[in-house]
Amino acid sequence: MGRPMTGAIQDGVARPLTAVHAAGYTKAALRGSVFDPLGQARGPAPPLEMKNEDTPEEKIRQLEKKVNELVEESCIANSCGDLKLALEKAKDAGRKERVLVRQREQIASPENINLDLTYSVLFNLASQYSANEMYAEALNTYQVIVKNKMFSNGGRLKVNMANIYLKQRNYSKAIKFYRMALDQIPSVHKEMRIKIMQNIGVAFIKTGQYTDGISSFEHIMSTSPNLKAGFNLILCYFAIGDREQMKKAFQKLITVPLEIDYDDKYISPNDDPHTNLLIEAIKNDQLRQMERERKGMAEKYIMTAAKLIAPAIETSFAIGYDWCVEVVKASHYVELANDLEINKAITYLRQKDFYQAVETLKMFEKKDSRVKSAAATNLSFLYYLENEFAQATNYADLAVISDRYNPSALTNKGNTVFANGDYEKAAEFYKEALRNDSSCTEALYNIGLTYKKLNRIDEALDCFLKLQAILRNSAQVLYQIASLYEIMEDPNQAIEWLMQLISVVPTDSHALSKLGELYDNEGDKSQAFQYYYESYRYFPSNIEVIEWLGAYYIDTQFCEKAIQYFERAALIQPTQVKWQLMVASCYRRSGNYQKALDTYKEIHRKFPENVECLRFLVRLCTDMGLKEVQEYVTKLKRVEKLKEIREQRVKSGRDGSARSRREGSGSGDSGGSAKGERLSAKLRALPGTNEPYESSSNKEIDASYVDPLGPQTERPKTAARKRMDEDEFADEELGEDLLPE
Repeated sequence: MGRPMTGAIQDGVARPLTAVHAAGYTKAALRGSVFDPLGQARGPAPPLEMKNEDTPEEKIRQLEKKVNELVEESCIANSCGDLKLALEKAKDAGRKERVLVRQREQIASPENINLDLTYSVLFNLASQYSANEMYAEALNTYQVIVKNKMFSNGGRLKVNMANIYLKQRNYSKAIKFYRMALDQIPSVHKEMRIKIMQNIGVAFIKTGQYTDGISSFEHIMSTSPNLKAGFNLILCYFAIGDREQMKKAFQKLITVPLEIDYDDKYISPNDDPHTNLLIEAIKNDQLRQMERERKGMAEKYIMTAAKLIAPAIETSFAIGYDWCVEVVKASHYVELANDLEINKAITYLRQKDFYQAVETLKMFEKKDSRVKSAAATNLSFLYYLENEFAQATNYADLAVISDRYNPSALTNKGNTVFANGDYEKAAEFYKEALRNDSSCTEALYNIGLTYKKLNRIDEALDCFLKLQAILRNSAQVLYQIASLYEIMEDPNQAIEWLMQLISVVPTDSHALSKLGELYDNEGDKSQAFQYYYESYRYFPSNIEVIEWLGAYYIDTQFCEKAIQYFERAALIQPTQVKWQLMVASCYRRSGNYQKALDTYKEIHRKFPENVECLRFLVRLCTDMGLKEVQEYVTKLKRVEKLKEIREQRVKSGRDGSARSRREGSGSGDSGGSAKGERLSAKLRALPGTNEPYESSSNKEIDASYVDPLGPQTERPKTAARKRMDEDEFADEELGEDLLPE
């Protein structure tokens, strides 16, 4: 028959056109069928079979998913700081994971258990126990992981167990577990091994085993040097007093590579706009911030190490500082050399060697502007504290000229202007300091004081309230706010802020006495007595407080209790007769006339010309029928006559002085006149009634408040970027102490 032709019909079936068959084309016209290449004529697909969730395998799969979700939620809660919720989630995950294991064992062989899930659940639970300081439970959970041989890397968690022992100060066990972990970690994990070695060295330092600590840190510095290990090595050599090794360790510290790009990278070499845009983008990105932090940390370690070893490596701290400065100058930390020199001056100050401190700082007058400004700021501060305001002004001007954007220099300049009484100009300098550095709390405090001096109370209060938001527990700020409310005649607010003040400094006697004064002004004598008595307990030499307490007991008819206060006042001011008269008056009021008579006699022996004492002696002797009454009457008349003569002399001297002033001629008797005025003032100061000190007016029992900052409360604070305390690392400018004296 031969090969049929393409498209021919044979036995009722057409031969397919293979060239177009893939497109679904057929010769439908020959068969009478409809063109349907997608097979839509067959109808919709049958529905999917429903998933059977009741099968054991599906239940296990869902439970496993739930456990993973709980572990994730626990980790997220921990990262958000909610440690309690993180622990609850971790415990819930642990319970569900145990149910999951039991179900797997029932339907399959133990080999099918998901070990990775079990490990992650236990590890997370132990971590959450540790974060919540439940160290015993954490150690037990870690032991479950470590002892299970099915967990291939469980032994490495001995590092975490050692960390817990270190927190518990069980240093011997910490060292043991660190060494066990070190054996479990292969040598390819070099960084982890170095960190463990560093922890071992720290544990040896904690136990005082400095020689063993040196071995650990020397190994680190020889294999992979880092700043912490180098600093700890210096501490160990300092502890054992090895001078030469301290020097070698310091040299190793300053050669530790920081692995950061230096500032040259961020300076554009040309005016290419694309390059400038790129540099601007990376100038303050996260990598740049990390580089700054790393560099700052390195400078902190080097400065602290230099301050530590400088007095120990040579015969004097000055020679030691000079050696450190030379070594630093030869390294890539050249700018730290100037900071060390300034720290040397501060060390002179701590040793009360003011002259050497000033001479050291004066050496910076010819250096670059930043260092010159820092040194001049410190010199201005020193002269300001010495009340040499002319020199302080000169160096404050030099500091401002060297660096106009130095807030410390501007604050010190404002202080010198403040000391000269030009408060408006001082406020301008403080404002400029705040514009340059909004966190300069000294300038904000001082501008508040300036407004207070200018009687701009609302603006002063605004400054101190802003400062209180920054320095929450500053005693000076709280006191100033209370003082301003008192000036504004708002005693309730003043009392509220003083209550906050004594919560910060509960032993401040002046704050307690001020509270007593405010309550006394409000008429609440019982509360006033409570705070005055507390003030007396902490500082029993405040005359105003003693006087108020004595007067309080007299007013409440407890004269016997008032005696001890007036006796103490007499001890503090033995030349003031009024305290001894008060003691005698208390004896007389309480009915102890013989003791009162003896006291008056003792007063008369010390102050034979005191009229009030003689009057009471005459009265007591008359009432008791004593023979000495005539003697005291005679003395009283003589003293009164002498008093009249003195008053006449004072009056005539005053009249003569006034006449001579009117005539324009000088009087040679001015000295006698002044003396007469002083005597008259003294006499007028004493009570003139027949019953002296019998009762006390409100004015007499008012105890004036002494500012908790001491006699220089209104003196502006001197600016300081960095403190002179031992735990600080670099001092550029000094600061005035912020705490009450």
